[in-house]
Amino acid sequence: MQRKLAVLLTITLVTSGFAPLAAADVSAEADPNERLGATSATDAQCEFPAEFTDATGETISLEQAPESVVALQPSDAQTMFEIGAEDRLTGMPDTPATADLEMGDRTAVMNAEYEVRYEQLVALDPDLVLVANATLDEDIAKLRETGLDIYVFGEGNSIEDVQENVLTTGELVGECDGAVQTVEWMDERIDLLENATADDAEDRPLAFYDMRKGYTTGTNSFQHEVLTTAGVENIAERVGLEISWGEIDPERIVAEDPDWIIHPTGSEDEYPFTSGVENTTAYAEGNVMAVDDNAMSQPAPRVVFAIEEIVQNVYPDAYAEIEADLTEVDEEQRVYDPGEASNSSDDGDDSTAGEPIPGFGVPIAVAAILAASAFALRRR
Repeated sequence: MQRKLAVLLTITLVTSGFAPLAAADVSAEADPNERLGATSATDAQCEFPAEFTDATGETISLEQAPESVVALQPSDAQTMFEIGAEDRLTGMPDTPATADLEMGDRTAVMNAEYEVRYEQLVALDPDLVLVANATLDEDIAKLRETGLDIYVFGEGNSIEDVQENVLTTGELVGECDGAVQTVEWMDERIDLLENATADDAEDRPLAFYDMRKGYTTGTNSFQHEVLTTAGVENIAERVGLEISWGEIDPERIVAEDPDWIIHPTGSEDEYPFTSGVENTTAYAEGNVMAVDDNAMSQPAPRVVFAIEEIVQNVYPDAYAEIEADLTEVDEEQRVYDPGEASNSSDDGDDSTAGEPIPGFGVPIAVAAILAASAFALRRR
């Protein structure tokens, strides 16, 4: 189990890897396409009262669709916005990882250090608290003690898992129409992007996703699928890194000599590349690109934008041919209209302006990983 590893990675994968990824009362291995049909507006998936069993085995009973919801982690909040349920969000994180969501007068339930603000959360007395799997066990236990209805999501390692999360969230909050439409929107965008690179399927450029300090995304992660869906070969697959995140020897990076170096965005003036990156052909030729960290690292609907960024850079001609189609899909299918986003809170607490988005490369986080990797992987 990678929960501890994700948390130690500055609780990113949220970035900050926070997001719900399992279904209530539905097998985690169910075909999401079948699930899509079962969650349509004509079916009874959003009828209440209803019971939901979460990833920890706890069951909650909801008599009616929640009128007030707290999204504990950034990806929980992102999903609520994307399915059109943001009007019920009374609390959410006010952090760099939610900078592209409108905070408005919602209460910040997490501070800039990604610590839960229990008093503020409990004071809201929400009907439901959505808790992503990156949340610490002790935080989950403390939330249970409050007596609030909380739903803890399980882990997910693919884009299908992300879509399953969307559908589950829709069921929990009574927004199945928006959830189904969001999954359809994701599918249409992915189909366009995959088809744009189909002619190059036999000769994919090799890419290293640099999460700093030698860490990268392994093949057992949705980020790996983001890379491969965008038409690049993940160097982690070539070197046999079959976990969610792990290290690659700098000498191996140089030996494999990737065609592209991809890294998450941050507020740093100069990205602190992993040792060896500067000795690659990709670096020498300027084939280096940053991908929006909030899209790439949060297992939520906007992963489709990370795929798009990579296709746009690696396959510019093919992207130009589908750019108008992508815009049309957004206009016709996307539930959420971002408009003018504002991330300023009214309580004056925990200002995060100008701070770096927490990520796998924060030195303290990496040091913690080195100390705890064996534990995290043993629990996997």
